[in-house]
Amino acid sequence: MKTRQSGVTLIGFLVILFVVGFFGYMAMKLVPAYMEYMGVVKAVDQEASGGTSSKSLDEIRRDLVFKFDNQYVGDNTIKPTDITISRDNGGGSTLQITYDKDIPFIYNIDFLLHFEKSVKMHGNVNE
Repeated sequence: MKTRQSGVTLIGFLVILFVVGFFGYMAMKLVPAYMEYMGVVKAVDQEASGGTSSKSLDEIRRDLVFKFDNQYVGDNTIKPTDITISRDNGGGSTLQITYDKDIPFIYNIDFLLHFEKSVKMHGNVNE
C-alpha cells in the first residue's frame, strides 16, 4: 500500500478552475477586439497599396468604410474622423487610423484598448 497520496484536493481544483475560468472569460472578451483590429490592418494595407493618387480624403474614407464592412469591422468602432492623412517632408502621404475600444468586463471594470495603424501611401493624395 501506498503510504502517501498525491494529487489535487477539491479546494485546489476549485482554485485552479477559477483562475482558468477567469482568464478564459478575459480572452473571450478581448480576442474579438484584436480580430477586428486585424481586419482594420488588412483594409488599410489594401487601401494604401492601391492607387490613391487621384483620391481625396473623403473618397479614401468611403473606400475604407466599405472595406471595413467586408472585414467584419463594426460600424460603431471607427468613425470617419479617426482616419487621417498627413504629409511628409518629402511630399509623400501617410494614412493613419487611431481609435479606442471600450470593452465592459465585470461590474464596473472595463478594458480600454487603444489601436493605431499608419502606412505610407503610394502617390500623393488630393485634399
